[in-house]
Amino acid sequence: MAEIVLGLGTSHSPMLSLPGDMWGEYAARDKGNPMLLSLEDGSTKTYDELLAVADPSIAARITPEVFQAQYEACQKGIIALEDAMNEADPDVVVIVGDDQEELFFEDNMPMFSIYWGESMHLTPRGMGDGASPATKASMWGYGTEEMDVPVDSALGLHLIESLIDDDFDIAHARYMNQEAGGAVGPMGYVKDRIVTEPRHQAMPHAYSYVVKRIMNDNIRPIVPISQNTFYPPNQPTPRRCYNLGRSIAKAIKAWDTDKKVAVVGSGGLSHFLVDEEIDQLALKGMKERDSEAIAALPRYRLNSGSSEILNWVTAAAACEHLEMDLVEYVPVYRSPAGTGGGWGFAIWR
Repeated sequence: MAEIVLGLGTSHSPMLSLPGDMWGEYAARDKGNPMLLSLEDGSTKTYDELLAVADPSIAARITPEVFQAQYEACQKGIIALEDAMNEADPDVVVIVGDDQEELFFEDNMPMFSIYWGESMHLTPRGMGDGASPATKASMWGYGTEEMDVPVDSALGLHLIESLIDDDFDIAHARYMNQEAGGAVGPMGYVKDRIVTEPRHQAMPHAYSYVVKRIMNDNIRPIVPISQNTFYPPNQPTPRRCYNLGRSIAKAIKAWDTDKKVAVVGSGGLSHFLVDEEIDQLALKGMKERDSEAIAALPRYRLNSGSSEILNWVTAAAACEHLEMDLVEYVPVYRSPAGTGGGWGFAIWR
């Protein structure tokens, strides 16, 4: 039997690869973000609307000294996860992530999908002429060179077949297209149509971040699992993600091999507004293996970037037999409007 020997939960924001003295510059992009959602009711708000009702004390947390201390705490968390990966030395890494107009658009947007080709191509991103200096400085965290990352296609196929037997409808993919493009929205909280012109299709950032920052280019075969956490109308519920994680663990345990497996939840926690309450509720539920508390998380606060908490939920459920250690939780307010993220790093072992 295969064995899950390690679980990791990691944020994957560009800020994590950006020097702290540039965080304020990166925050400038929040003023045009169309996916800023009210913590009161989940409605879409403009930056100025959020600023008008924001807690004035947030501004006191936006200083170079605070940013640098938070940057250092995040780097400590990343290094701890890298060390845990090296210590566990898994044969394959299952990465649970989401897609943000990278592989999937509204011509085909599966709730759950598993990639099981022989490899997945990683391409450096964010280095175009139109990118800001802060964006260019942060994108190294998603890879700095073209590479084909090996995929354990045997485990991918086994997961697909096992999860279908467990009543999950799983989409699958075996290769990447030369180009991809399309549109999402308007639907639900996504108020405007978002169009991505055709461009080279490459590994989504949820996976490439793990390859670059957590594996630190010590490449191990992966199995990418995609959850459509971001885009209405077919987002999975917290309960569905928890049950999926349990079924992933069941399938891996039944896999006829002696391979050691790590499971990584990539993304989150709350963003593009910091929501410390939902972060702490989710973390408590995962640590205590409380599936009902997880299922009760308010879904309107699990949209936009905060939806990536669900990637952690799936990974946590797959690691119920292990103990969770929250290495770092760093709520980063990068603007007076409360924009930023709850950056978290956890280990199950």
